[in-house]
Amino acid sequence: MGQYSGASQPQQSHHHPKALVEGHTQPLLPRQGVDKRVILVCSLASSLFNPLTQLTGMRAESPAGAFHRAQPPRPQMYNKMWHQTQEALGALLDKEPQKMVEPQRNQVFIFQTLATFYIKYVQIFRNLENVYDQIVHPQKRILIRKVLDGVMGRILELKNEMVELELTEFHYFDDILQDLKLAPQQLDIPIPKYFLKEKLEVIKGREKILAQILADSGIDTSEMKFPVKSMPFDQAVKLIQIAERARQGRLRALFMKQIYLQEYRAKQSKTLGKKVTDAWAAALCIQKVWRRFHQCKKTEKLREEEMIFLGMNPPPLFNEVSATVIQAEKVDRLRNEVQMKHEEDYREALVTIKNDLKLIEGLDIKENLQDQIRHWFIECRNLTGTFPDYPDIEEGGSAIIFSNKTVQQVIEDIIANQEEEEKNEKKKKKKKEKQPKKTKRQKKGTKEKNKEEDEKWKMSPSLFLPAMKEGCNAYKEIWMNKDESWNFSQDFDPELIKEEKRKELESEIRVQVDELMRQELKNLKLAVDREREHPAKVGKKKKKKGKKGKKKEKKTKKDKDLTADRTIESLYKELVEEGLLIQALKVNLSDYIGEYSYLGTTLRQVSIEPMPSLLDVRQLITLYGIWPLGSAAVHEKAPLVKSLLLAGPSGVGKKMLVHAICTETGANLFNLSSSNIAGKYPGKNGLQMMLHAVFKNEPKRLKRHLLQILKLLKPDDRILIVGTTRRPFDAELQPFCRVYQKIILVPRPDYASRYVLWKQIIERNGGVLTSALNVSCLAKVTDGFTQGHIVKVVKAVLTDQRIRRQIHKPLTAVEFITAITSMDPVYKEEEESFKNWYAKTPLGKKRALAITGGSTEKAKDKGKRKEKKEKRAKKKK
Repeated sequence: MGQYSGASQPQQSHHHPKALVEGHTQPLLPRQGVDKRVILVCSLASSLFNPLTQLTGMRAESPAGAFHRAQPPRPQMYNKMWHQTQEALGALLDKEPQKMVEPQRNQVFIFQTLATFYIKYVQIFRNLENVYDQIVHPQKRILIRKVLDGVMGRILELKNEMVELELTEFHYFDDILQDLKLAPQQLDIPIPKYFLKEKLEVIKGREKILAQILADSGIDTSEMKFPVKSMPFDQAVKLIQIAERARQGRLRALFMKQIYLQEYRAKQSKTLGKKVTDAWAAALCIQKVWRRFHQCKKTEKLREEEMIFLGMNPPPLFNEVSATVIQAEKVDRLRNEVQMKHEEDYREALVTIKNDLKLIEGLDIKENLQDQIRHWFIECRNLTGTFPDYPDIEEGGSAIIFSNKTVQQVIEDIIANQEEEEKNEKKKKKKKEKQPKKTKRQKKGTKEKNKEEDEKWKMSPSLFLPAMKEGCNAYKEIWMNKDESWNFSQDFDPELIKEEKRKELESEIRVQVDELMRQELKNLKLAVDREREHPAKVGKKKKKKGKKGKKKEKKTKKDKDLTADRTIESLYKELVEEGLLIQALKVNLSDYIGEYSYLGTTLRQVSIEPMPSLLDVRQLITLYGIWPLGSAAVHEKAPLVKSLLLAGPSGVGKKMLVHAICTETGANLFNLSSSNIAGKYPGKNGLQMMLHAVFKNEPKRLKRHLLQILKLLKPDDRILIVGTTRRPFDAELQPFCRVYQKIILVPRPDYASRYVLWKQIIERNGGVLTSALNVSCLAKVTDGFTQGHIVKVVKAVLTDQRIRRQIHKPLTAVEFITAITSMDPVYKEEEESFKNWYAKTPLGKKRALAITGGSTEKAKDKGKRKEKKEKRAKKKK
């Protein structure tokens, strides 16, 4: 599989700081024994051309070999990579409208096109994310960030389209990856590093406050002291005596063994001394033994080299970090320092250049604007006979009229508008006279045509394509053919700042000029046209507006803030002390180990629905949980996901995924599970008071039930509710599906995932993999066991004493198998119960209908007919 083709790279953590609330509402628990949690996450304010391994290698190499001193690589590499990615994105943006405009009926063709675009956008995203993280030019980074957010949003839109088309959350692209000659690993969706990098100081400050509160309240988990059991004096003496006698017994046994060996050797020497020794026979015996030993070692070495060559075994230094990777990490750190310095210089330049422009060009801009507006007054007076009405401040002032237009162009527009209005009035009169009445047959024909059009699939309009096109156009205009030979250090470009700030300065001066020119226009009207205004009408309007404002104020007074007299710091401390706000574990999403499902497409072709793989689950967590919380631009426009449900047997890593969302996005974790809330904030207003404390910023939206809270959440609120359950079939299905927008079934690991899990968990706990340990056998035997079982077994076997003995006695599969025999696996009956439960969910029902040949519209019609029959029956009664 090519997994041993080079030195391993250290896992990079790219995470950044929002809020998670683990909780659980009582209406969703109709029966006892249901283990569910709800997690609410609130926000605080790649390889298409070069694989990542190649990039790190290029970064760490020099023409003469390795770097002697840490120095930043040349900017041409990432600039070239950016240019290539932009070209690929431009070509993709040109192709997409052509294929998506025409409505289609063939579902296979539609999915193929959507999946192809999805995979290509993922490759572009991987490259752009790498470029944005490494490039140091501040103005380029702004443009790349805009395009990067657009690509992320487009990926989420395409994912939503595929879910609506295939009626499932899991998709398999085996055949498309083969056509594009891509490995499944290149489909992995990384988490942008800027999620955490841009908010690192905020996160560190928040973690310090949380640790201080936990330490002051005595709830600090890091320094938790375990209770020591007391022992009577007599029992302690007996334990010491037993240990001492055992030590003496071992020494006595060793001494007796040495005496026995000495006596045995003496007997052997006496018997052999009587025989006549043959020197040639002895030499021949020694040669045979030595040659056999030498040949066995040689054969083992050749077999090992062959296995390494075939890629079946890792090379000898595979787990050791190479010097090039260490050098690449140093270069990355240096590049980040340069990046931060350039960002600070750019911010300072924005202020200084604007002030300089204001002093030098401010008066000239003001005079030009006044002359332009006066000329417009005179020309309008000459053409229409009256002075024009000056646009209000709310409309934008004179900027609406003179937006990238000269005075002559504005006058031509006025004349053209007058002519168009006259023509439109004439056309309307003619149409009214000619329009005949439609017959019933014509109406039926139009209805049938509309039905046929509805049956054809058509791509929904995208909110991110315009932003990506703007970014591509800006790249072509500014950076595509720009000569940067003078800017080797890749610092900011002052000319671009001047162009940007000149527009800002003009808009600020225009506001002042508009006030002056409004007064001048009034004076002209009074002097030339003798036009007077009626202040009485204006006063009445203002009074009416004031009344409306009072009504609104009365409505807002009804919603009282129960925590108005409390500061956010005090509420934060109270939530920590009550155990509602807990410290998230430092777990990365990359720690959720698994493998791809290589038979997904094949099984679906035979009408068998495959169980999702662990990496499919990980990708859904990235798309639905981490991306929208990490990027505000993506959260506002992308298909909104307010709530997730992670359902699966115990030990599959549901809580780990929750903590990973917190770690990758820098979120606060609020534990609102039913067991944690019990006994806290009692009384009628207790629940409302608790929610006020959690959501201090917007108390209006807090209602009694979780479903109502979800309805009131807006795209601006970066809030995510995540539920975890191991027995979803014990609860009522309808309330479940109303609250949780996305339901993700987390399965037990398959063979490929178990193989990777055993290897990585053993190595992380200090184990050494040798030929004596058959990992494939372990993965096969442990079918049905979860990740939690594997972790427990590895920790139980790999004690400190066993780790030290590995040099003399390597690990074997029997040790782990004997430890796992006492645990209960996930049986097929339990797995089938999860599948059957998921088939009853709305998306599961639609998928089942689609497989059997039905359609979702037929299901809706049947549901409506049943409802009508029930209503009629009730009326008769």
